[in-house]
Amino acid sequence: MADELERHIAANLEGVERRIAAACARVGRAPSEVTLVAVSKTRSIAEILAAHRAGVRHLGENRVEEAEGKVPVLRDSFTADPVTWHMIGHVQSRKARGAVEFCDVIHSVDSLHLAARLDRFAAELGRSVPILLEVNVSGEASKYGFAASDPTARADLTSQIGQFSAFPRLRVEGLMTMAPIVAAPEQARPVFRALRQLRDELRDRAPFSAWRELSMGMTDDFEVAIEEGATMVRIGRAIFGPASY
Repeated sequence: MADELERHIAANLEGVERRIAAACARVGRAPSEVTLVAVSKTRSIAEILAAHRAGVRHLGENRVEEAEGKVPVLRDSFTADPVTWHMIGHVQSRKARGAVEFCDVIHSVDSLHLAARLDRFAAELGRSVPILLEVNVSGEASKYGFAASDPTARADLTSQIGQFSAFPRLRVEGLMTMAPIVAAPEQARPVFRALRQLRDELRDRAPFSAWRELSMGMTDDFEVAIEEGATMVRIGRAIFGPASY
């Protein structure tokens, strides 16, 4: 059974990597420019170990409490070949310490209040934490993130970003967004393009960061995201199969 699971995940992973390479080729990018984050939320320890044996080295969790249960259990298994744990879901302020303690990169920093909490706990734990700022470029009310769907919101965002200099333990490395659920991947392209354009604007307006990373694109739309400049794609179902809850 374990061998069958590993073969299944390895074949899926190979297919995803081929699709990443093809998307990169279409726009003249190198596949090495794109980090594949395998979304391990709800996945069993056996599934995660199989993915690791297949070559996965970046794992993404949506909930701090789930990361708290998995990371310590898997730490010894990954000693010889470590993984990078990414927090890709919304982080409640009261869960900030756990996010810093159990995750290596936090994609979903969506407020100055949360940033202050993360910085405080990073200092207590003696860590410097790479983060991405989650922005809402689609304007959907249901989405988390700094508002960035119109010129007024973007101007306010630039002002807020300037305040990140007050958080010395956080390293702002780029932006993240969640695209709307759409019928066809092409419909998400304007959202991904808007995030890339915002990132490029911030390189001039907020030069304290290189703004290298763009975390955008999931199973249903990651190829379009790559064509628009994604440097991190967050893929679960295409690797592991349908989610188990």
